[in-house]
Amino acid sequence: MKVSYRTAVHDGLRDALAGDHRVMLMGEDVGRYGGTYAASKGLLEEFGPEQVRDTPLSELGFVGVGIGAALGGLRPIVEVMTVNFSLLALDQIVNTAAALRHMSGGQFSIPLVVRMATGAGRQLAAQHSHSLECWYAHIPGIKVLAPATVEDAYGMLVTALDDPDPVVIFEHVQLYNTSADVDTLAPTDICRAMVRRTGRDVTLITYGGSLPKALDAADRLSVDRVGCEVVDLRVLRPLDTETIIESVQKTHRAVIIDEGWRTGSLAAEVSARLAEEAFYDLDAPVLRVCSAEVPIPYARHLEQAAVPQVSTIVDTVNRTLGKNS
Repeated sequence: MKVSYRTAVHDGLRDALAGDHRVMLMGEDVGRYGGTYAASKGLLEEFGPEQVRDTPLSELGFVGVGIGAALGGLRPIVEVMTVNFSLLALDQIVNTAAALRHMSGGQFSIPLVVRMATGAGRQLAAQHSHSLECWYAHIPGIKVLAPATVEDAYGMLVTALDDPDPVVIFEHVQLYNTSADVDTLAPTDICRAMVRRTGRDVTLITYGGSLPKALDAADRLSVDRVGCEVVDLRVLRPLDTETIIESVQKTHRAVIIDEGWRTGSLAAEVSARLAEEAFYDLDAPVLRVCSAEVPIPYARHLEQAAVPQVSTIVDTVNRTLGKNS
């Protein structure tokens, strides 16, 4: 059956709320409005205000309430409307949720899931369009997930709710309207990367909203008999270095696609790990395709120019293969 990414998120939320009375969904506009991206439409009517709660416009406040609810025995899913707004809750996520197990000597855990939209492509300008996943992937004490497929949009959420520690899930805004044929939606592993396409010539390493672009680039390059292996990181913390290294040992080349800015990016971390652990397996330098070092513009043509595109990925792969300058 054909299922959209948005529907997969919705069904994951619904099944979680129906399957465990401890699960609650909270955030701005998740109830009456049905979610900014319509991922929670109808859930307030079905489960009531005890399990689905609209919150004031205060990320610092309601993420803190979610932490308290988790400490009190509930399984809260906190939705932050967009990643830029999550910066208002950094103190709660970084200084409290991520640190409390360590600071309590293992006496406390916080089974909290924080969901947020991320990424550019919808002309929402600089305060709504950035990709700050690497900021969170820097923090010990949390898992950081970036589901890029319909199956993962459902399955990673379901699995995250069983984790005793905080999990942050990034849903790229460009993925909500995508769809795929799936037989069934089920819990998904949240520890390993996934090879989405096998190839022999170059490894494309990416995650989230850049995965469809990497796969499209691989299709274009296959016309010229270039075999791209596409690795979907999926789990940004802890990174599955083993899967990355295994792929590069086979292809001997790597291109990393990351919608974050190049400086201090997740792409930089992956590049460093390849240099440390697979240097002698590389036949060419690791190359990166990242966003331009500017706030994401509003104008569509500028927004498109600022973020990675299929044509840029194709050109970069050709560079690492020595096919152009």
